[in-house]
Amino acid sequence: MADIVFWIISALTVMSAAFVVLNNQLVYSAVALLFTLFGTAGLYVFLWADFIAGIQILVYVGGILVLVIFGIMLTNKIKSVRISHKSMQQGVGGVVIFWFFIFLFLALTKAPWAVTEAIEPVGTVRGIGILLLTDYLLPFEIISVLLLGALIGAAVLSRGDS
Repeated sequence: MADIVFWIISALTVMSAAFVVLNNQLVYSAVALLFTLFGTAGLYVFLWADFIAGIQILVYVGGILVLVIFGIMLTNKIKSVRISHKSMQQGVGGVVIFWFFIFLFLALTKAPWAVTEAIEPVGTVRGIGILLLTDYLLPFEIISVLLLGALIGAAVLSRGDS
């Protein structure tokens, strides 16, 4: 039963991701991206990574996707813009992708996968918080400063020339 649920969630996530890439209309692609991100969060929940699933929903669905939708909605004349898929390199790209997936399939099926005992999950919020503030303090602070710089830059750019 668990395998069936996993495959259903995976298939829906992959189909919505393909719709994001292959659709010509930006608004429909953004809605399909919503389903893709929720499907990814569903896979995290299925794999017992509840905290990562919550962060996925808060950051990507709640923040990034809303920002993308606001950008689409606030852009003037968005209805007249069509995304073109015509390219001279489509045939070459298709052949490269085909051989890449053949190579990937062969590598995955021929690899000697080691079977190990199941480990105890350590993905609790308390455990992640302790790790972030002890072993990973420097990368955590670097990311904090980077995000602060991005926030200040966005505020400066949004003010304009005044």
